[in-house]
Amino acid sequence: MSIAQLRKSLEIGDISSLEIVEDYINRIDQVDKHLHSYLNLTFERARSDAKKIDNLRLEGKKLPPLAGVPIAIKDNLCTKNITTTCSSKMLQNFVPPYESTVTHRLWKAGAILLGKTNLDEFAMGSSTETSAFGTTFNPWDISRVPGGSSGGSAAAVSSGLCMAALGSDTGGSIRQPASFCGVVGLKPTYGRVSRWGLIAFASSLDQVGPFGNSVSDVAEILQVISGNDPLDSTCLNNPVPNYSEQLSKPIAGMRIGLISQCFNQPGLSDEVKHSVMQAADHLASLGAELIDIECPCFNDGIATYYVIAPSEASANLARYDGVKYGYRSGEYSSLSDMMSRSRSEAFGKEVKRRILIGTYALSAGYVDAYYKKAQKVRTLIRRDFDNAFKSVDVLLTPTSPTTAFKLGAHDNDPLAMYLSDLLTIPANLAGLPAISLPCGFDSSGLPIGLQLIGNVLEESAILQVAHQYEQSAEVSKKRPKGQFIQ
Repeated sequence: MSIAQLRKSLEIGDISSLEIVEDYINRIDQVDKHLHSYLNLTFERARSDAKKIDNLRLEGKKLPPLAGVPIAIKDNLCTKNITTTCSSKMLQNFVPPYESTVTHRLWKAGAILLGKTNLDEFAMGSSTETSAFGTTFNPWDISRVPGGSSGGSAAAVSSGLCMAALGSDTGGSIRQPASFCGVVGLKPTYGRVSRWGLIAFASSLDQVGPFGNSVSDVAEILQVISGNDPLDSTCLNNPVPNYSEQLSKPIAGMRIGLISQCFNQPGLSDEVKHSVMQAADHLASLGAELIDIECPCFNDGIATYYVIAPSEASANLARYDGVKYGYRSGEYSSLSDMMSRSRSEAFGKEVKRRILIGTYALSAGYVDAYYKKAQKVRTLIRRDFDNAFKSVDVLLTPTSPTTAFKLGAHDNDPLAMYLSDLLTIPANLAGLPAISLPCGFDSSGLPIGLQLIGNVLEESAILQVAHQYEQSAEVSKKRPKGQFIQ
């Protein structure tokens, strides 16, 4: 059932919000013990909020746009009076006294919180294996990762443990798990959605976005969470279009660019490439014009990202010192010893690695050679995109070079893990909107993701193309039999 169908069923009384919530609670009880997509469940709150929605209908009042929609929230978005951990021992007991802007807008629109989902610690990872509270498993094959860092949200949507979810995307952390789990995930333009209440990893790259089982559901969630926020100085004060209205428009005459650098990667799976090229051909059959596009600095994105993101992480995570809030070591001999022990004991291996990289890149004698040079390359990447959008309306690439890999496959090779974000990172560096949606399956029956990248504030364009492809190609009907956790 889509969000629109759910809303209609509620309005005419075919089903109650409480019945919907109870269905999802039962599903979570049955399935999540196999997946570990949730860290914290809020069932009593969900039941209470569902009853409020049902009372609104009984009183004949107009239902808000997301009335009764069961939602999961990535556990790096602050939720008032509900533990928000970032999947880290550092924040395992942190209960925010305030609500993030995006979650506040969801509850105001009638959405219902089922729980907070697992992630890579402080959103640093591509597999949800760095969580301090255990790994999340891919519902298509529990021997594989769900992607990351928003793996818990992607797995929850994919396995029917919520209708939609929020994640955060710093270098692909919505789109890559969406690809691995066979759902739709969108990263908006930087500044389109407020970051207030999102626990920071890399402030110039972080962006909040939705997961859903369909493009239309993602459009509905984006509609609610978008818009100016006086609490976030980076949030744009631009009008928010009606995303759902744009979906039904045909794409005949639209120009879709295929970035050549993305299809010549040595690590790109042949099956992924074939499936994405078939999707491109399908779009051409709908009347779109395919154009080969060169983005010469595209492949420099990953090296640029792994200077800028750790540098910003080093600065952002300096606040966790054991003094004000968060974990504090029980044994220490001085203030500096307490700070050192607290950070050493509470942060995981991947977080420590990125703090060290970032601190080194920002240190005297190296900041010019690394950080400032990376910012210059970032400008060149953005310039490549600007030039590309002079010729096309939307850009098309694979979302990830491969389908979901095995658990532990990259434990001793962090560089291989970093390369899984090779195709998603440039959109973050340029601040552009991008969406991933399923376009096929590999020989093992695992989903393959198609990425569409739009120009600044052109979420409507990528949603339009994605919806037209989704409705026409009907990839979900080609799902391999016997696949997927029951």
